[in-house]
Amino acid sequence: MSDILRELLRVSEKAANIARACRQQETLFQLLIEEKKEGEKNKKFAVDFKTLADVLVQEVIKQNMENKFPGLGKKIFGEESNEFTNDLGEKITLRLCSTEEETVELLSKVLNGNKLASEALAKVVHQDVAFTDPTLDSIEINIPQDILGIWVDPIDSTYQYIKGSADIKSIQGIFPCGLQCVTILIGVYDMQTGVPLMGVINQPFVSQDLNTLRWKGQCYWGLSYMGTNIHSRQLTISKRTVKETQTENASSEAEFSHPLSAVISTSEKESIKAALSRVCGDRIFGAAGAGYKSLCVVQGLVDIYIFSEDTTFKWDSCAAHAILRAMGGGIADLKECLERNPETGLDLPQLVYHVENEGATGVDRWANKGGLIAYRSRKQLETFLSLLLQNLAPVQTQS
Repeated sequence: MSDILRELLRVSEKAANIARACRQQETLFQLLIEEKKEGEKNKKFAVDFKTLADVLVQEVIKQNMENKFPGLGKKIFGEESNEFTNDLGEKITLRLCSTEEETVELLSKVLNGNKLASEALAKVVHQDVAFTDPTLDSIEINIPQDILGIWVDPIDSTYQYIKGSADIKSIQGIFPCGLQCVTILIGVYDMQTGVPLMGVINQPFVSQDLNTLRWKGQCYWGLSYMGTNIHSRQLTISKRTVKETQTENASSEAEFSHPLSAVISTSEKESIKAALSRVCGDRIFGAAGAGYKSLCVVQGLVDIYIFSEDTTFKWDSCAAHAILRAMGGGIADLKECLERNPETGLDLPQLVYHVENEGATGVDRWANKGGLIAYRSRKQLETFLSLLLQNLAPVQTQS
């Protein structure tokens, strides 16, 4: 079933091409940044191009997977609906047509006759993309297709995608905001148990060629099934020299007073921020995008991503969760982690992806209600949680 993962990598790259085209082609970029005029803000049928870019990416993933693996398209879920109503009040279902010309025609209806934009989009949608990874080619794993469900976040961190700057400087490798925080997330889970099995995080905007202004991206993946764990970071990690590892160990011993680091949302609660500063010192980084913050943990830039609110969803966390599982880590429910007693040996409350939140409606059915905590190392997580609890206690009793 590594065939499915191979195809997911390919379609994620196709999706990244669409995301890049919408930013780089003037015709499309103008639509992307266009502010609706005052009188149009409540206009019943105005099509939001930002939503169109999202839906288009989701449909490309869905339909490419369905073509290659019949039946799988119906089990791909995401935030977006593919139905639009244009300015004439026509209801249009967005789908990929078999030819570029037909897709142009359909997109023209959605975009109220904007032929230039429709042609530019259709061209990139129908472009063929090759994407291979030698690590994947060397492994054959059979996962029954009928147990698989897929969560997709077509463009995570939409605000950064539209408004994000191209020239933000990173802080110790972590971008607080900007195009680098944009990710395309595809997570595969077991529909019976809710356990994440495969994940792909495509980061479309990693480095920009200053002459052509074209962007290059990067793709990360992981697979964890029945004791087999492989991920794209294995190549990077195995290339590091013994000397680098020794230096790293020495530096972590030297900083033993604050060995842990965390990435957080800028909207994190003050009580959590205060406790974190006592646990991590100045090794706390703010960054945009749930997908990007999880990626910082995958990349080894931080030890922990912590978020106490209930405003991330299954499509935000499933991809990174699968990759982290393949690396020996995971993503757990933060609220349950803080309430459990580690001495009783209870296992970590890992997030699952197949059950709706009881009594919730709309997108809240799929919210990560207890917040989340993402980690690469179980041992580090336990140390972090015990320190966090010690430092949260006085704050909680005061409130």
